Amino acid sequence: MNSTEKINPARVQSIKEGENKKGVVIYWMQRDQRANDNWALLYAQELAVKMNLPLYVVFCLVPAFNNAAYRHYSFMLKGLQKVEAELLKYNIPFVLLCGDPEKEIAGFIKETEAGIIVTDFNPMKIVMMWKEKVKEKIAIPFYEVDAHNIVPCRIVSNKPEFAAYTLRPKINRLLEEYLVEFPRLHKMKKMPEQIINNWENIFKANSYDRSVGEIAWLKPGEKEAVKVLQDFINHKFAGYPVKRNDPSLKGTSDLSPYFHFGQMAPQRAALAVQRLTDYPEAQKSFLEELIVRRELADNFCFYNPQYDSFGGFHSWAKETLNTHRKDKREFIYSQKEFERALTHDNLWNAAQTEMVKTGKMHGYLRMYWAKKILEWSRSPEDAMKTAIYLNDKYELDGRDPNGYAGIAWSIGGVHDRAWGERRVFGKVRYMNYNGCKRKFDVDLYINKIDLINENI
Repeated sequence: MNSTEKINPARVQSIKEGENKKGVVIYWMQRDQRANDNWALLYAQELAVKMNLPLYVVFCLVPAFNNAAYRHYSFMLKGLQKVEAELLKYNIPFVLLCGDPEKEIAGFIKETEAGIIVTDFNPMKIVMMWKEKVKEKIAIPFYEVDAHNIVPCRIVSNKPEFAAYTLRPKINRLLEEYLVEFPRLHKMKKMPEQIINNWENIFKANSYDRSVGEIAWLKPGEKEAVKVLQDFINHKFAGYPVKRNDPSLKGTSDLSPYFHFGQMAPQRAALAVQRLTDYPEAQKSFLEELIVRRELADNFCFYNPQYDSFGGFHSWAKETLNTHRKDKREFIYSQKEFERALTHDNLWNAAQTEMVKTGKMHGYLRMYWAKKILEWSRSPEDAMKTAIYLNDKYELDGRDPNGYAGIAWSIGGVHDRAWGERRVFGKVRYMNYNGCKRKFDVDLYINKIDLINENI
């Protein structure tokens, strides 16, 4: 398929059959919060043009969502303001609803006498529940388009994959078909009535947890995401294979918040990096993380509804962790002690502080951080609850399949194999402070975090 052809039909899933009415077409934007490079929006526009109908883009803001705080709402809402401005160039109004999606989306469909609704793919169970509830209340066709994964989650595999090595060949067989340039969004001939969004009131809503403040080091929006990608390519890409696993260096792309909020399509980043053939090791390493590992996380959450609990672990991991439940823990910390970085481990405390202050923790330290929570908690269940709570509350890219898969890997051996048996961990892979010291300059990293803490 090339960019002049229609959207690949394999990206489209029918959620509900229904009678096509001559009303508006609605794109219910959720995960993919951008005007460009968006397969779901492109499909909605394709339907609208084909049927000569107006097109609305609708976003439903849920005031409380999985421990999200003002840090996350602010970044998201500022990005959505830019989506609104970009869509107006194409005569497409953007409507921001607030409240329960079941009520608000169904109500907007009725109010506008919509004929078709399109949404984007999201493997989070709460989002899938919203879709099911909306589906029950409507009688029009309802479609879902995977605009987030390069190879659609449902297409690449129909089951939970054991590890990256089982998913990788399935992706590689299909990658050429799906890793194509995006068509451009077209200007609609007529624009339906524009609904004015009161952004000032939305930002002032009292329900946001304002104890977790905004971050200043990363700016939201599609255009800002492109700048960050270009800066990564220009200044970090060549050294990526070596520097990406060193928390004391600035070797990562910083793109994960843009992918999480859908402000950049991972496919756009893949297309940009695909051309950089002068750096084969960097290209291979980055595309492995961007495509295989990220889509493995979607696979995990979509096919395993217990992705955020002990029940989602492999049988071998449950067995070994159960065997070691009563092992003596040298240290046990409460959730509040973890949250305030009050452990005996200065490296762990620095990683937690980095996350609280900046909304980011280096990927290598995320593994160490979560494994130590297991080691210093009364049970694996407590460890999961603490790690997910902290990750979702402070990480800018929290509440994401990557986060849940990473925590499940660290605490429950998901997508990993059994290792040598030891206290508390059983056969789950172990990490320690000395291992980190061999990997990178721990003191340099801690000193950098101390400076951040002093200056914020």
